[in-house]
Amino acid sequence: MNYRFQKHYTREEAQSLVPQLRAWLADLNRLRGEVECYDQRLSGLNTEGQDTGGDTVNHWIRALAGMQEVLAEFQRREIFLKDLSRGLVDFPALIGGREVFLCWEADEDQIEFWHDLETGYGGREKLG
Repeated sequence: MNYRFQKHYTREEAQSLVPQLRAWLADLNRLRGEVECYDQRLSGLNTEGQDTGGDTVNHWIRALAGMQEVLAEFQRREIFLKDLSRGLVDFPALIGGREVFLCWEADEDQIEFWHDLETGYGGREKLG
């Protein structure tokens, strides 16, 4: 069979990653806050015609690089971060030989939902 994804997660495999996902999401949200803070500082400096080099740019680049490192962990595992602010994550899976996504949101303790590849969050169904 020809599948879109190479990796397919069982519910147990996905569930075992939840603690790590929580840590990554916390890191991403913290880093996003830093990036936004440095963005504001840099845009203020640009409008005043000041030199934008130095510590602010270095911190901004480090925060962006940190986000890229965490996002690479998702990509390496073929896990999809759909909404950072909600902590919405999809895992490719097979149900009845059909490719679907297991769907998890940061406020959920367990992975209990799935949806078709095309329907997204709105098409979530409870796992049996």
